[in-house]
Amino acid sequence: MKRVSVISATILGLLFGATVIASAQHDQNDRDRSRPAQQAHPQQPARTAQSQARPQQTYGGAYHGGVQVSGPTIGGVHHSGVPQHQGQVSSGFVQSRAGSWRNEHQSWAQRGGYNGYRIPDARFRLYFGREHFFRIGGLPLVFVGGQPRFQYDGYWVTLMDPWPEDWAPNWYASDDVYLDNTGDGYYLYDRMHPDVAIAVTVSF
Repeated sequence: MKRVSVISATILGLLFGATVIASAQHDQNDRDRSRPAQQAHPQQPARTAQSQARPQQTYGGAYHGGVQVSGPTIGGVHHSGVPQHQGQVSSGFVQSRAGSWRNEHQSWAQRGGYNGYRIPDARFRLYFGREHFFRIGGLPLVFVGGQPRFQYDGYWVTLMDPWPEDWAPNWYASDDVYLDNTGDGYYLYDRMHPDVAIAVTVSF
């Protein structure tokens, strides 16, 4: 009888021990499963902060963003400053045409000097100057205060002068132009009219 009692007690002890071990392993597994979720949660705000810190591209977004096609136009140009189609671009350029360019043009020296953004020399040599020409018509374009502003190489370039009255009406789409610095500031040159320098400002 004593032997049966001892065996029963031993079996009960083994069963109890196995239950305790199984319960401990179960608890450990639950903790292990919860760890990745706890670790992922604090990292999520960091990822959000990184995505918020990433700079937004201006190409396209600044040109088309938030435009209501049905919005009012002023002289053929949308009130947001964004031309809606080629006819409005043409109308915007007509508005910025000179009546008498010789009388309306001013050099940067006459304007008191250039105070805008200055492009770093290394970058200027890569993308600017007479060897680096382009056509304005294919670039993002808005009109600010009646003057054309286009985006080139990540910079916004605003014409400060009207364009000469004897140029072709669609020169911005048909002529090769380039940006150069003659020492007193930045100017736009048309390769069809190399002696004419239109004062421009450069900004981000």
